[in-house]
Amino acid sequence: MRKIYLFLVCICLSQLILAQNQEKEILIKRNWNFGALPAITFDTDLGFQYGALVNLYDYGDGSRYPSYNHSLYFEVSRYTKGSGIYRFYYNSDQLIKGLLSSFDLSYLPDQTYDFYGFNGYESKYNKDWTDDKSSLYRTRMFYKYDRKLFRAKIDLQGNITGDKFRWIAGMNLQNFKVGSVNTEKLNKGKDEEDKLPSPTDEPGLYERYKTWGILGADEANGGFVPTFKAGLVFDTRDNQPNPMKGVWEEAVLEVSPEILGAESSFSRICLIHRQYFTLIPKNLSFVYRLAYQTTLSGNVPFYYKSQMITSILTGATAEGLGGAKTVRGILRNRVVGDGILLGNAELRWKFARFNWIKNNFYLGLNTFADFGRVTKTIDVKSKIIALSSIPQPDYFDWDAEKMHVSYGAGLRIVMNENFVIAADYGLASDKQDGNSGFYMGLNYIF
Repeated sequence: MRKIYLFLVCICLSQLILAQNQEKEILIKRNWNFGALPAITFDTDLGFQYGALVNLYDYGDGSRYPSYNHSLYFEVSRYTKGSGIYRFYYNSDQLIKGLLSSFDLSYLPDQTYDFYGFNGYESKYNKDWTDDKSSLYRTRMFYKYDRKLFRAKIDLQGNITGDKFRWIAGMNLQNFKVGSVNTEKLNKGKDEEDKLPSPTDEPGLYERYKTWGILGADEANGGFVPTFKAGLVFDTRDNQPNPMKGVWEEAVLEVSPEILGAESSFSRICLIHRQYFTLIPKNLSFVYRLAYQTTLSGNVPFYYKSQMITSILTGATAEGLGGAKTVRGILRNRVVGDGILLGNAELRWKFARFNWIKNNFYLGLNTFADFGRVTKTIDVKSKIIALSSIPQPDYFDWDAEKMHVSYGAGLRIVMNENFVIAADYGLASDKQDGNSGFYMGLNYIF
């Protein structure tokens, strides 16, 4: 997939023309300001993407700049063959005095959602099965299924001691609709030799897991997942979008009761430590994140196992491991288990500052190393070990899980400290995790 963000290109060109690398006087922003980003995307199987996103910021009288009073984010983007993002997100510490409030309402249809099995390296990845130039080709959709997600999410934070030590509470209502990839729809307009085989003729991993009994009948088609969370946060960051110093720590318990039509109940906990160090004042920092998430009780439906517990969303989704927001460079959702460990380390350099169209901008580069692994496996082996009809060496490598590692670099274009256009390129260190990944979107990953 290739993405061209017109707004990013315009800013880069303007910076090259101006060539103003010296630090400029900071413009204090007041009242409402916005960042807008049109996008053009093409994918062989999904078609063209078209749409836009807008982020509105209210800085009030400017006395708190670069902190804002209210942030409203809108995104409507769609692929010509059905996938898309329809999202509204609101964040403020002024709506209710003394509370940090955020609200997310999203509809996220994904016609080719990634599914590589469970327990990381215990599930083999066979690239040739998805390569239509290979003699071993099966279907480009082998590691995909169709997922439609509707989400309504509310998160609150309030002070316990000062504004550094806070409590967290939230509610998240999510409805998942899961099924086989609609190849008939994806094949429209394709030449005969480029058409995808149907999941009936060539079952993918999702269909095979259903047949083998790894996915239960009660979860295979999706369902409703209501979750409630409570926790604690300790936050000494000097700036939320890109801190130069401080720590940001969380301990969050998530519970999903069997109410309102939910098919199962479960509980999970997530512990996250993030720390930020200044190496060169204002310009160079070293940052890292360590996260541990595990299931405490009950059965987490397979389609929810990839969801990460967070106190606040920094993007349309929080899921992995693998992909733009967790382990960059490895396949999305490559590492899924009932317990996971995640780590990221970055050097962040703000190498140029300038004023343009009456706004403050800076350009940043980052280099990173990411890693993660399953720490609590999902029981797959006992369900299929006695099935002689399954060629297990083709699909499984029992007890093979170990650390998944990637590394790479990225570019940031930031307006008024808060609107962050991000591009990252990551390389996987093991071919079982894919080759590489290129990601463009918004915000630093933590």
